[in-house]
Amino acid sequence: MENDYTHQPVLLDEVLEALAVKPDGVYVDGTFGRGGHAAAILAQLGPGGRLLAMDKDPAAVQSARVQFGKDPRFEIEQGAFTMLSQLLARRQLQGRVDGLLLDLGVSSPQLDDPQRGFSFSADGPLDMRMDPESGISAAQWLQQADVREIADVLRRLGEERFAGRIARAIVAARTSAPLQTTRQLSELIETTVPFREQHKHPATRSFLAIRIYINHELDDVRAVLEQVPDALAPHGRLAVISFHSLEDRIVKRFIRNEYRGEPASVQFPLAGMDYQPRLRPLGKAIRAGEAERQRNPRARSAVLRVAERLQ
Repeated sequence: MENDYTHQPVLLDEVLEALAVKPDGVYVDGTFGRGGHAAAILAQLGPGGRLLAMDKDPAAVQSARVQFGKDPRFEIEQGAFTMLSQLLARRQLQGRVDGLLLDLGVSSPQLDDPQRGFSFSADGPLDMRMDPESGISAAQWLQQADVREIADVLRRLGEERFAGRIARAIVAARTSAPLQTTRQLSELIETTVPFREQHKHPATRSFLAIRIYINHELDDVRAVLEQVPDALAPHGRLAVISFHSLEDRIVKRFIRNEYRGEPASVQFPLAGMDYQPRLRPLGKAIRAGEAERQRNPRARSAVLRVAERLQ
């Protein structure tokens, strides 16, 4: 049984407004987490409504079944949200979804549980996998990757200015003993980085980059977004919460291109001239208000973008 870690859904009121939940609608929560958003959606659904949820994390799936397993309107499957089209096709729901929510990143319980290895603030196994039963752990990757690969990940996904220095330190350290815990990696980075940013631990960017890489997070975002237009019903809504500038950039570009078409280029100057848009953006990026940022520090970097499926 997992510990009872506190979970506060980010931008909850804004998400409900964005989805415009209909009592008899069909909704998908692609990132169940611990069910904060899902519970609020279910509270607005009537007997004829339906909520399909997904999550990579088996602990999240177990939590969902405990909370909502007896609710006939709800079902959940373990797996990445990249299987969206597959799940909808099996249920004959393709093109019938009234609202899709993607809450990117990791959940509070994942961050707060030292055994998951996501955080540098508490010691635990250097894992970082959202699904601990598949793929390689952060420790395994750091043990086998070369300096160039590690530095590229830290620089590209974490925007870490000392990526090369940190990568060389990791490779040098593992010749004596493998890096197996979050504390080992955190302390190594702390002693390697020449100075600290104000109010930011030196390992912050590196841990973020490694986590994104291990879980293929950016690739998964791109893959699920490609499936969205065919999944949504006419006037169905897409709501995406991002916590990282790279994620948000992907979402912003996707919505823009679905509305305007791919930008023209020198090679293809007429690109997009006869484009028929499938989605349209609804408003601008939404951020948490001051009260929520004070109440829940993890909301400070959250960005919500909303789009609607056209006829």
